[in-house]
Amino acid sequence: MNVKLRVLSAGALFFLGQTAFAQETKKDTITKEKTIEEVIVTGALGIKKKQDAVIGSNAVIKTDELKKAGNPNAVQALTGKVSGLQINVPNTSVNSQVTINLRGQRSITGDNSALVVIDGAISTATIFQQLPPEVIESVNVIKGQQGAALYGSQGSNGAIIVTTKKGSNSEKITFTLSSNIDFTSIYKLPKVQQRYGQGWVGEPTDFDPNEYGGTNWVPYENGSWGPDYSTPALAGQILPIGLPQADGSFITGAFAPIKDNYKKFFKTGVLYQNGISMNVGGRDSYAFLSLNRVQNDFVVDQDQLKRNNILFKAGKKLGNFRIDGVFNLIDQHTSETDPNLYNELLNTPTNVDVTKFAHSGAMGAWTVYGHNPNPYWQIENVRYDNKSTTFVGNLKAEYEINKNISVSYLANMRTLSTLGESHNNGFLYSEHQWSNSGTFLDGLNPASDIFGTQDVISNYYKSIGRTFDYYGDLLVNFNYDLTDDINMKLNVGFNNTDVSSSVVTQGGSNLQIPGFYHINNVQNLDTTSNLANTQSRRRTVAGLANLDLSYKDYLFVNSTFRYEGNSATATRPTGTDEFTTKALPYYSVGASFVPTKAFDVLRNNHVLSYAKISVGYTKVGSAAAIPTYGTDEVTGLIPAGFPFNVSSFAINRNPTDPDINPEFTYSKEASLQLGFFKDRISLGAAIYDLKVNDLITRKTTSSASGVATFLGNVGDMTNKGQEFDLEIVPFRSKDFEWKLSGSYSAYKSKVTALDGGVDRVSLLAYAPFGVYAKVGEDFPLIMGTTYQRDDQGRVIVGANGIPLVNSDLQVLGKVNPDYILGFSTSFRYKGFTLSGTADYRTGNSFIALVKNGMSQNGQLEESANFDRSKGYIVPNSVQLVGGAYVANTTPVNGVASYASVVNYFGASYPAVGENYIVDGTTLKIREIALSYTLPKSLLQNTFVNSMSFGVYARNPFVWYADSNANYADPETTSNTGAINKQPGQALGTGGPNANGIAQTGQYPTTRTYGFSFSATF
Repeated sequence: MNVKLRVLSAGALFFLGQTAFAQETKKDTITKEKTIEEVIVTGALGIKKKQDAVIGSNAVIKTDELKKAGNPNAVQALTGKVSGLQINVPNTSVNSQVTINLRGQRSITGDNSALVVIDGAISTATIFQQLPPEVIESVNVIKGQQGAALYGSQGSNGAIIVTTKKGSNSEKITFTLSSNIDFTSIYKLPKVQQRYGQGWVGEPTDFDPNEYGGTNWVPYENGSWGPDYSTPALAGQILPIGLPQADGSFITGAFAPIKDNYKKFFKTGVLYQNGISMNVGGRDSYAFLSLNRVQNDFVVDQDQLKRNNILFKAGKKLGNFRIDGVFNLIDQHTSETDPNLYNELLNTPTNVDVTKFAHSGAMGAWTVYGHNPNPYWQIENVRYDNKSTTFVGNLKAEYEINKNISVSYLANMRTLSTLGESHNNGFLYSEHQWSNSGTFLDGLNPASDIFGTQDVISNYYKSIGRTFDYYGDLLVNFNYDLTDDINMKLNVGFNNTDVSSSVVTQGGSNLQIPGFYHINNVQNLDTTSNLANTQSRRRTVAGLANLDLSYKDYLFVNSTFRYEGNSATATRPTGTDEFTTKALPYYSVGASFVPTKAFDVLRNNHVLSYAKISVGYTKVGSAAAIPTYGTDEVTGLIPAGFPFNVSSFAINRNPTDPDINPEFTYSKEASLQLGFFKDRISLGAAIYDLKVNDLITRKTTSSASGVATFLGNVGDMTNKGQEFDLEIVPFRSKDFEWKLSGSYSAYKSKVTALDGGVDRVSLLAYAPFGVYAKVGEDFPLIMGTTYQRDDQGRVIVGANGIPLVNSDLQVLGKVNPDYILGFSTSFRYKGFTLSGTADYRTGNSFIALVKNGMSQNGQLEESANFDRSKGYIVPNSVQLVGGAYVANTTPVNGVASYASVVNYFGASYPAVGENYIVDGTTLKIREIALSYTLPKSLLQNTFVNSMSFGVYARNPFVWYADSNANYADPETTSNTGAINKQPGQALGTGGPNANGIAQTGQYPTTRTYGFSFSATF
């Protein structure tokens, strides 16, 4: 798959320039738009600057861009719109969560997510996702570290600065009503073989003892190792499927493949989004109130989200004193089942119509194998219910001492209360029996020895969480003209953050009274040390300064300094109560130069209308990889002792180096911004080079020390990349405008050194593969076992026809793409606007875990593109005969039989890592939207000021690489390992950077179509 970003030829540029110049002379037909140098952006600590004075690369996205395709998730709405910004969705449930990454990874074990700042205060990506897009005024994406250096260790990965709307300047109260409805459906399901049906080798039953081509038809098997669908005795015949129903009857169906046979298990999801806002203002005050409701009925039945969002924002100026406040209340309820039911659906033979088993319960599923073999039963009996209430209070007071000096203080308080409950009603197969079926199954159950299915034990867990987050900054602001040509702005102040949280979880197994979900009803309580019961507090305190100098409005210099103490590095010697926290300096310096303002020859130039060059250098550190209390031997560990699992004085076998340092990043960046023909053509470019010292991870130690691992500074990393942005406005007039934009971004994070003589560190490892950091290689890196090959690349097999496997792990692929291309376009004709956004990623790979089950159950296409009854010879394979490699003719396991095929794809094939690697190349049409705004002339005699309607689609078209037979969307590759939704538990077992493994609990790709309505009155 190849996608090219085309650049206009010189001739086309000349023609476009002449057209633009001709249009600009017609003053009455042009819609006035701000030029680049007129744009004001909000940066770190709420400091506003002209775009001229911004050092480093940034991108500002306005509310219209976020709203156009009706996405209720503002973070996802950014996808494809900003170069260098990569947004992934590791959780595809009813309450899908995203990760936000700018320019790749800078830490092996620490969080690489961008900092989110909302209305001047540090916030979270979760709250950003919960904000209705219509209340957001703008999003300033600060890609580099220069612009985020004032946030110190928290801004080391760049920052997303979100500014919500203020009230209007009009004293007339204005109301805006908005409403969206989305319809979401499953789009891409894994491609499975359509040649062989339900059954297994060597399993004759009373239903049919006959053997067909070396295998048997078995109506209750979950494997597709049965007869060929074209077998004369079975083809198209109406046969029983699954297990006896409650009345002893059987569900029946034709022995023939059904395309996407479990697609109908998923319904059409419906999402409603309704909001009303009020704004009013005046010369010295404003007020804005927004009420928003989102209800999402997911594609999985009974999975639902309900969210209410209330935001109030107001400000008042009294003489030299100004006060602004923001209050945001978010109340959210979600209910969902275990997403691992998708794995049961994947293990379904293609002749089974799963919808026929919607009311069959646990005993009447289409298969007897599997822990919870009927996903419909799971929907009813396995539930995870979560309630959260978030309150954010933001108050900023500013006093202007004189025209040159002002003082401001911002105080932000955020509280989060969560209540999580989960239950599994359980089912004791051993206490039930089939009856009245007239078959050998009567008197048996799934737990019988011939089947061996285990009982499902009931359980209940409850978790209560509390988080309190305080953020404050005090700034003294100076603004002086030092000379007629030189202006100085200086901000000096103090900044602190304080985050405390607690989680209490209790629960266990065996409910005494079915359906009564309470701790007192649990007969076997889990040991509390095995559950999430935590309490923590983490603080940062810093003094800071920001200096901006400008010369004749074309040369700008910025320098920042922050001296920060972080409680993560605090130490307390055993037996004392005295903490020692080392404070560290972080700083940045940079300059920007605008030659189109500096040189007379470039002023009022009809071709080059704008040019800016900027360079910057920054040093920051990140303590994200240091666990709270990690360096504190007293609070950091209360080991469980023998034999009662109670607190003991056992040695901490996994300590943290008390002298650990943050991961220091030294970055250099240069950027260029050009505007041609009065910004009808805009070109941006940036290049950056980062060096990271003192990487943090665990390293093994000598067993004689009594310590298993040691968390410390172990190595170095580099992060390099480049970005290009191009925007063209081929035509602009009063009634018609056409915009085109494209972007290219590429980055590489590479581990350059690891201490202790090791060359790699494991982040998440399974038997045949894992995610690693390896010296000299891109990070994150996928490694696994591979086949031995000769010098021609042919697979070497042994005497039994089974491929030989290399003993050492080999590089299978890298997680990050080689580059990302973004493209968007919009057409406006009078009241109509048509727009679209797309992006293309290539060069990345991922592990598709679904291939494990599909291989073992006979569903892979490659396991059925031959006659199974004649065995299987590994394609393009050779054997060593007489000292030379010759073409292999030996079937796997040395036997040309159906049974040998089952054995190979059930055991040998899934044991080799390279069989799971999938090309992550993807082309997505992210958004297509069409809207119509009624002419004001039609509304002039009504109380309505404006009204618009729209239709849109999200992910309407998606193309994957050939090797990705719809196994998974590469963007959903988990960064946390196996999914565990038990309340109070982490959602996985891997580190925060163990990207590249698509779990089986990730639902398939979806696409959405919707309608929007908006009116202002």
